[in-house]
Amino acid sequence: MLTTDHQLPTADYRLIMFPLDKIFRPQSVAAVGASDKVGTVGYAIFDNLLQGGFKGKLYPVNPGHKTVRGKKSYPSVKKIPGTVDLAVIAVPAKAVASVIKECGEAGIGGAIIISAGFRESGAEGKRMYEEIKRLGRLHGVRIIGPNCLGVIAPTLGLNASFASRMALPGKIAFISQSGALCTAILDWSVNQSVGFSHFVSIGEMADVGYHDLIDYFGADPNTSCILIYMESLAEPRKFMSAARAFSRQKPIIILKSGQSDEGAQATLSHTGSLAGNDAAYDAAFRRAGIIRVQTISQLFNVAHALAMQPRPAGNRLAILTNAGGPAVLATDFLMKNEGQLARFSPETMKALNSFLPPHWSHGDPVDVLGDTPAASYGRALELILKDPNVDGVLTITASQAVINEADIAQQVVAHAKGTHKTVLACWMGEVDVATGRAILEQGGIPNYRYPEEAVLAFLRMWRYGSNLELLYETPPTTPEAFLPKKDEAAAIIQKALNSGRLTLTEPEGKRLLACYDIPVTQNRVAKTVEEAVVAAQTLGFPVAMKIDSPDIGHKVDVGGVLLNISSVLEVRGAFELLLSNARHHRPDARIDGVLVEKMVKKEFELLVGAKKDLVFGPVIAFGLGGTAVEVFQDIHLGLPPLNMALARRMIERTKVYKLLQGYRGRTGVNLQDLQFLLIKFAYLVMDFPEIKEIDINPYVVDAEGGMVLDSHIVLEKLPVKQGHFTYDHLVISPYPGQYTQDVLMKNGEKVRFRPIRPEDEPLEAEMFEKLSRESIYFRFFGYVPKMSHKFLVRFTHIDYDRELAIVAEVEEQGCKMMAGVVRLVNDYTDDSAEFAIIVADPWHGQGLGGQLMDFILAIAKERGLHRIHAEALANNEVMLKMFERRGFKIVGNVGVSYLVELVLKPA
Repeated sequence: MLTTDHQLPTADYRLIMFPLDKIFRPQSVAAVGASDKVGTVGYAIFDNLLQGGFKGKLYPVNPGHKTVRGKKSYPSVKKIPGTVDLAVIAVPAKAVASVIKECGEAGIGGAIIISAGFRESGAEGKRMYEEIKRLGRLHGVRIIGPNCLGVIAPTLGLNASFASRMALPGKIAFISQSGALCTAILDWSVNQSVGFSHFVSIGEMADVGYHDLIDYFGADPNTSCILIYMESLAEPRKFMSAARAFSRQKPIIILKSGQSDEGAQATLSHTGSLAGNDAAYDAAFRRAGIIRVQTISQLFNVAHALAMQPRPAGNRLAILTNAGGPAVLATDFLMKNEGQLARFSPETMKALNSFLPPHWSHGDPVDVLGDTPAASYGRALELILKDPNVDGVLTITASQAVINEADIAQQVVAHAKGTHKTVLACWMGEVDVATGRAILEQGGIPNYRYPEEAVLAFLRMWRYGSNLELLYETPPTTPEAFLPKKDEAAAIIQKALNSGRLTLTEPEGKRLLACYDIPVTQNRVAKTVEEAVVAAQTLGFPVAMKIDSPDIGHKVDVGGVLLNISSVLEVRGAFELLLSNARHHRPDARIDGVLVEKMVKKEFELLVGAKKDLVFGPVIAFGLGGTAVEVFQDIHLGLPPLNMALARRMIERTKVYKLLQGYRGRTGVNLQDLQFLLIKFAYLVMDFPEIKEIDINPYVVDAEGGMVLDSHIVLEKLPVKQGHFTYDHLVISPYPGQYTQDVLMKNGEKVRFRPIRPEDEPLEAEMFEKLSRESIYFRFFGYVPKMSHKFLVRFTHIDYDRELAIVAEVEEQGCKMMAGVVRLVNDYTDDSAEFAIIVADPWHGQGLGGQLMDFILAIAKERGLHRIHAEALANNEVMLKMFERRGFKIVGNVGVSYLVELVLKPA
């Protein structure tokens, strides 16, 4: 039988699974620093707790007061009788650490530190900051803050802040790094009747960060949308992991401040100057399915639209209006921001012509003219919504003396109910259109005061759906279509670093690129004029000649590149001129000789580059190259790892893409080859974190193929690994293909164990069809209805940093099937995980469950997990025996099930 180690109460088990409940769902709150003195933070906090309508217990804590606001005051949280869930702390910074220690000793699971005076206050403040982090972790106290406004949970009546008012209840979770912005938005939200599920000022994030809050609100049934005001990001990999896990279920909309180009300063490559830190945020947000906005109004406008309307399938917007001017403004904004006007079908045009006035606009925008009756407006909307070339409709109305805006609003609401397409409204004016706006709002139609706001909301909704597609892409850790020469590449980098150089010469750089199957030009290094002549004759005229120096990055800037050298005489002159130019412009530079290359002429010059961003690590750049790359700035950024779909998306977002496809009689290029080039390049920067910046400029390409003409690679000193390559420097974990293994079941049938992929959704659905009611009951602790798409997405579209699912894949009569799946889901500490397993009934009794269990437990040890916990029904004897054989112990119970735990690494 399983042995009992220690009893873990059910409430504490919930703390393992939902550690922020103590902050956001407290049953009792202690206000440390509560005061009777009006005008103090301690007074404001306790007053808000009293006035907010909180139904739980409130305890003022202040050793200098016997009572606060008529309630008994306690000298310490340790003196409070009974259990306290949350402490709100407003005491001098020097006293905070001792309060956190007392909270831990008193079993208080959550703390909100309002106090300031930490990292912003010099060395001593930073020391105190690190101490409260250490104490919170040591005692299991989750901390919001320090230096924050506090937390408001309107549905609980909890106002644990010193804000001047209470938030209204709603479905939006708002997270802000700025307390001052919180107060302004709170004031605005009450006036605009905007409600919140939670309103959180996170301050300096000693413990709880964006990723924790996204995890919590992503799983919160009372939250439909997460809004974030962000100034900086301290844990990008955890943030990306959390955002990628939940953005497909709930929109995450971010207003990121500090859109400066500081990250582009002091760079040594074209990519470095073009790929600024703010552009890296854009790339990261796109990859995580996040919507980025530029203003506070956009933050709430987009949230409003997503809450009320379905996402558009594309960017084709039809504009229906009774006023020409606003429609022109809407069109201008649409076309400048990657949108398209809808092109109506002949059938739609014929139907519109049959009843609209003769002078209507006869296209998109559909200007029905100012005196068109509401019924005609509604009929036009009905026809437009039925057109297959329309993804969404913006309805615009300006106040007119001869029409009733309320009647038009009723028509819009009526026809929008029968469509799956996006319908937005812009009722221009104030008093005259107030009734119409109210009808639209009640009917679920988002209304905006200005047409540009409405168009931007439409485009953000479309881009959100487009970005979600990126979440389903799972590039592998190891390339499948080519075999890079990793050890040879490592030797090139190590040789440069060992010689004290942080820049590869061009020949070294091209050899490095060739190790990753990236095509480079034939070249020779000549140290003398005669060697240059021999090289040119060997390669064949015409040739290009370049100065070869590890200290000169952009050779053109110093006259270090000469092209179309066609004779021996020209080679001799070019050699001397190159050396003279280099010595003149860079007398300090080391000159290794002159690089002689065969001239290559192709139609397009592109840039492929990478830069190690301070926040997000390697960022890949692709776009128009050549000497004017900074002038045109047609560059798009992406994050590794890449696959063909992700690479295609990068290429498509550049302006040069239209030319690469073939344009006005010009032959296009092989886009699949270009995508594959980006994939190979991504593996290079993934495998070598020593690469700080890298430029391939130009990469010349035409219909016959492409080639690297010039490269510039900057390194930084890091340990070079040979034979074993990890990806800790990436913010997105690649598909962990290393966890693939073939095993045999008892009956001799071969089974492949491998991590789950998004495309496994059909296989998992088929597996569930093979489960008996008993198997489903044991796995899900109750009978589960037929698996929905939403349910299956949760199990197949995972982030490999926080969760690992290993499937058992079998093949019978040429058909692949999923026989079982075992899963580990990390807890918030990342040193423990929850275990779950299921094996389909046709494969019971073959030892498959035990093999899956052993396989994933070995992975857990490799990943450094300390403990594994699980829950099993008391009558699930087979599962309990499997736990017992592997050293699990009973640590508690929840109803009719046992909680079990396996310690892999003692604390």
